[in-house]
Amino acid sequence: MKIVVLDGYTENPGDLSWEGLQELGELTVYDRTPVGDTAEIIRRIGDAQAVFTNKTPLTKEVFEACGHIRYVGVLATGYNVVDCESASAKGIPVCNIPTYGTAAVAQYTIALLLEICHHIGHHSQAVHEGRWQSCPDWCFWDYPLIELAGKTIGIIGFGRIGQGTARIAQALGMKVLAYDAYRNEALENENCHYADLDELYRMSDVIALHCPLFPETAGMINKESIAKMKDGVIILNDSRGPLIVEEDLKEALNSGKVGAAGLDVVSTEPIKGDNPLLQARNCFITPHIAWAPRESRQRLMDIAVANLKSFIDGSPVNVVNK
Repeated sequence: MKIVVLDGYTENPGDLSWEGLQELGELTVYDRTPVGDTAEIIRRIGDAQAVFTNKTPLTKEVFEACGHIRYVGVLATGYNVVDCESASAKGIPVCNIPTYGTAAVAQYTIALLLEICHHIGHHSQAVHEGRWQSCPDWCFWDYPLIELAGKTIGIIGFGRIGQGTARIAQALGMKVLAYDAYRNEALENENCHYADLDELYRMSDVIALHCPLFPETAGMINKESIAKMKDGVIILNDSRGPLIVEEDLKEALNSGKVGAAGLDVVSTEPIKGDNPLLQARNCFITPHIAWAPRESRQRLMDIAVANLKSFIDGSPVNVVNK
């Protein structure tokens, strides 16, 4: 079996091994493939039977041109880069990796929140610049500091990552309101309850997005939904950038309606210089790294190998285009 990895660098910049895939066939790994060059994508796939992608799009044109493909592995949870309908029409299973980053992404959500609450990076830099040495008092702070105990976090999307975020938030003394299309009442307790979106917007001090990007969720954080929120609300997103109408969030941040935002994702990645959020107050943006601890990436690698093994054995798992 010929196996091609189209964009392997972010998964494995050199600290992991591709050995697991090498044991399953003739492996070619490209660090990066130009996402807008369909002809090059087709050339690199060639006559490979198994194709792994992270962000390189596999379109109908690619599937039509690459008739040897029998399996598509997505090196991520999200699979919107793959034309699943075209894959299904050709009997090609598309398999994602749904659980590798649960702990890492939940942890990162709270890291964004804690940075907003305490501005740790800023104050550490101020100390290194000598400001504490010259301070007339024994301490100083440049921003309001926020205690989370007793506050309410609204979590939109209450799957594995949303639940992981809720557990950490509750450990900090926060109350949780959860919104999900599918409710599991067994997850509720005295400090964690399901709510509809309007109630969640109205009652939450912090709102964290952990839902997939679907047509019905695209742009769900917009000027209309923000108007329903508390003044000074904190918005967190390490799910998908297009969940937010960025111009609307910029205006809300600059007006003070939204107190702060912590974002690990934006609408177009890498971020473009004209992204409106670069001109927003109290907007913390990191370069889509919530998923990227080595432990998380090793788990992703292990599951990617296991997915392909299951396909070879005739029982594919984690298939998203059944």
